[in-house]
Amino acid sequence: MSSPAAPSVLFVCVHNAGRSQMAAAFLTRLGGDGVQVRSAGSAPADAVNPAVVEAMRETGIDISAETPKVLTADAVQSSDVVITMGCGDACPYFPGKRYLDWALDDPAGQGVQAVRPIRDEIERRVRGLLAELGIEETP
Repeated sequence: MSSPAAPSVLFVCVHNAGRSQMAAAFLTRLGGDGVQVRSAGSAPADAVNPAVVEAMRETGIDISAETPKVLTADAVQSSDVVITMGCGDACPYFPGKRYLDWALDDPAGQGVQAVRPIRDEIERRVRGLLAELGIEETP
């Protein structure tokens, strides 16, 4: 259970089927109870990209049970940090929130070979985010 003082992070991409799912999974794994994690999409897909599920499985993280979620204004308002990944104008903006935009290739329609470097870059950025937030990585 996360403590009430834990910062909350929302990852947003268009379909919530690839980048935002990977980022949320890494932050959940590495941040443990020190952070609250959500992900959503401005136009959610029906399912998480199978190549993304496979690429994450290679790191020991199973996201096969995750489902794309629709982005709500409430989710943005209740988050401390909002990280967008290529959703552009569809991402709602609220003053006073911390926004980061991670320019990452979209894994949609790509095989696991193409997803791996995107996955590795997301993991690197998530580790940097944890350091910025002052949250110790869980082993």
